[in-house]
Amino acid sequence: MNTTPTMNLSHLPDERGYFGEYGGSFIPPQLATILDEITDAYEHLRNDEDFHTELAGLLRHYSGRPTPVYHARRLSAALGGADIYLKREDLNHTGAHKLNHCLGEALLARRMGKKKLIAETGAGQHGVALATAATLVGLACDIYMGAVDIEKQRSNVSRMQMLGARVIPATAGRGTLKEAVDLAFEEYVKDPVTQFYAIGSVVGPHPFPSMVRDFQRVVGDEARGQFQELTGRLPDMLAACVGGGSNAIGLFTAFLGDSGVELVGVEPSGRGLSRGDHAATLTLGRPGVLHGFRSIVLCDEAGIPDPVHSIGSGLVYPSVGPQHSHLRDIGRVRYVTASDEEAVDAFFRLSRTEGIIPALESAHAVAFAIREAPRLSPGAAILVNLSGRGDKDLDHVLEHHGDRIS
Repeated sequence: MNTTPTMNLSHLPDERGYFGEYGGSFIPPQLATILDEITDAYEHLRNDEDFHTELAGLLRHYSGRPTPVYHARRLSAALGGADIYLKREDLNHTGAHKLNHCLGEALLARRMGKKKLIAETGAGQHGVALATAATLVGLACDIYMGAVDIEKQRSNVSRMQMLGARVIPATAGRGTLKEAVDLAFEEYVKDPVTQFYAIGSVVGPHPFPSMVRDFQRVVGDEARGQFQELTGRLPDMLAACVGGGSNAIGLFTAFLGDSGVELVGVEPSGRGLSRGDHAATLTLGRPGVLHGFRSIVLCDEAGIPDPVHSIGSGLVYPSVGPQHSHLRDIGRVRYVTASDEEAVDAFFRLSRTEGIIPALESAHAVAFAIREAPRLSPGAAILVNLSGRGDKDLDHVLEHHGDRIS
């Protein structure tokens, strides 16, 4: 396999927080000084050995890293073609990759003297992870969540409350992730001094896209070494679901320089590609500014965000991390879609063949691998980031697709 570096992207973002034409900081003046302080604090901690030692210790002894790479032999045999491997982020404490950056953000907030962590959440995985990290470091925690998602993800709401967090409903608009972000930003502007907004993906104003990426890189670094240990080579293809894009960037970053490894981000096509029925931002969006950063956005010509939909609540966002937009433009990552129906099929198929119940978000990437594996030659390998487990989705899936249980 050719692993010659194809491009050097290690210098991104630039000093203004841009990945090519995307990123930056489009924020109210009263937040500029606070974000400069966060940037300075993070840049300092990036070179602080004590910080890295503390974080590494928590990731290993508290979160349970490293998570394994698993060969899905029964699923692969049933499909034919390429072998499918899973990076098991579902085995992290709290059930998803989100704890990787939440621990880092919580430690940063504590060192900055903040009193409270606040955040948005869609499927609840980021909310649970942040509530967990807040409890661990001794900070208060407020989680803003769309009213629709609160009803859909009751088990995660209960977990957040059990961990001591306040769950605050966002009732405007469609009551999903975008509205939760809107409300969280409104509350952050009111008190940016004592609160720390722990953004839940590689989105938002600089420095959050690069900071969350750096905390999530542990996924790709582990996977690279583990896959080579298992097989003696690198995978032919990586696949990860993309909403905001943190799990995908976490996996992709360690492989960006390997020209022989194809990188594929899987967006939700939902009920179809009509306006309001999907959240396929990189497939159908246009450049714009949302929530303090420039990226690709699903919006009208005036820049008003479109309504969006996916069966995976964590993917219901009308924009995407700015680095993903740049990676699309330069052709390093291919972005495709998977529908609600395909995600549900993958949810059941992985459960029934491998005894692993995936999060509906992660099931989009599994769906792509199921679709792609038979098209590839035997001996090829697809590594899927299984970014979360599906306990949170069982009630919803059984309510709407219970006829498949037999």
